[in-house]
Amino acid sequence: MCGLKMPSSPQLLVGLEHADDAGVYQISEDLALIQTVDFFTPVVDDPYQFGQIAAANALSDVYAMGGVPKTALNLMGFPIGQMDISIFRKIIQGGLDKIREAGMVLVGGHSVEDKELKYGLSVTGFVHPKRVLVKRNLKPGQQLILTKPLGLGIVNTAVKAGLTTTELADQVSSIMAALNKDAAEVMAHFPVSACTDVTGFGFIGHLAEMVVGSGYSVEIDSDSLPLIHAAVEFAQMGLIPAGAYKNREFRKSMVDIASKVPREIVDILFDPQTSGGLLMAVDTSAAKGLLRSLTKKKVLSAAIVGRVVDRGKEKIWIQ
Repeated sequence: MCGLKMPSSPQLLVGLEHADDAGVYQISEDLALIQTVDFFTPVVDDPYQFGQIAAANALSDVYAMGGVPKTALNLMGFPIGQMDISIFRKIIQGGLDKIREAGMVLVGGHSVEDKELKYGLSVTGFVHPKRVLVKRNLKPGQQLILTKPLGLGIVNTAVKAGLTTTELADQVSSIMAALNKDAAEVMAHFPVSACTDVTGFGFIGHLAEMVVGSGYSVEIDSDSLPLIHAAVEFAQMGLIPAGAYKNREFRKSMVDIASKVPREIVDILFDPQTSGGLLMAVDTSAAKGLLRSLTKKKVLSAAIVGRVVDRGKEKIWIQ
């Protein structure tokens, strides 16, 4: 990080040396702690929904590492004097409800006066040291499964522009507020070797973090991607968030896109997500069984979206 020398320890299983979703510190032979923190400014107008979404987003990093979240600390920046204190309470309530849904406890937190509203959580989870999932542990022939639909950033852009119905806005808020808990619980029973959650870097950006350092490439079937249907229409209209262009510029050198893939689908692939789904790599022999179990668990947008291949390089091929 910025050329600084970080403190190290033999117990630090996952640290800053790689772009993983959380840090992992081994406590004993059969227990390790997962630690992560995430907070951001509102992505929706409703304070209660914002609290839910921010909490779900923070918890997702623990699920992506193969762990179970246990405790949380609130983090809040609040513009006192500019907003009614009831907004503060509604945000906290949204977060608390998600913490309860996850089977966790809130152990404290910290708030500061800030000109810009911000909220999130610092989260601690448990995992067996031998069951930690990192991003880059791909294996040739594995299938890639995504558990939430893409297009959240594009639809949120349309919401801000006043171009959506209340029903669509609520639908997208529900997707963002949905925990990755059920997907993680199912995943734990299958031979998944690598996982991440899809958030601000978009589908391609987070997939690239799995590819870099793995020694392998991935092929993505664009027709198999779970999408929010309205996002396709808004992308065709050019309602693309600025972050999507930044994501594309950053990863364009390692992405090969077939000419048949529509422009709007390409835009969705780079679209920054908030509290998106898990992207996991599973042995081919178990992929369909994992997908069936996810569907049975009501993870209804789960889909097999591609595969890991050995092409002697680290690239993403979009077909």
